Amino acid sequence: MVHPFKLNRQDSALIVVDMQDKLLRAIANWETVLDGCIKMVKFAQTLGVPVVVTEQYPRGLGPTNTGISSLFTEFKPYEKTAFSCFGCADFREQLSRLGVKTVVLVGIEAHICVTQTALDALAAGYQVQVIADAVGSRSIDNKQLGLAKMRQAGAVITGVEIALYEWLEDANSPEFKAILPLIK
Repeated sequence: MVHPFKLNRQDSALIVVDMQDKLLRAIANWETVLDGCIKMVKFAQTLGVPVVVTEQYPRGLGPTNTGISSLFTEFKPYEKTAFSCFGCADFREQLSRLGVKTVVLVGIEAHICVTQTALDALAAGYQVQVIADAVGSRSIDNKQLGLAKMRQAGAVITGVEIALYEWLEDANSPEFKAILPLIK
């Protein structure tokens, strides 16, 4: 029997929310947030977990950080003006096409776009896991408030390595050796 809070790579998608440079540098501990997001994208790609990227008003906030966008052979973020990713019809359609049960959220800002996306995902029937060490806000207090609200609403708050090892399941998995250098 598997606990419903345990991530399964066969039925989850990674959502990278608004990791744009113009806002990123204002985020508390932004280097840690960026590092966590990059690791999660690399893990997801290695393990075959779909990755969906959004950008909040890119004409004003600029493009996604190149540390993330450069990881894709074909980079096509979903542009949005709504704070929730679910405010973008193309995003909703893509998530529906993927047929996943769980969305794994990383990105910024934790108390605005990530929280509103988590709430809308829960309302749409998805299980939600938020990677606490790969989300951020301009203030630590706002990040903590966002995480608390998401937890109260039913999201699971977890971490980069927790998610990775749940997706891996077994040290004998063929991907384990490929991912090991990313962990160290």
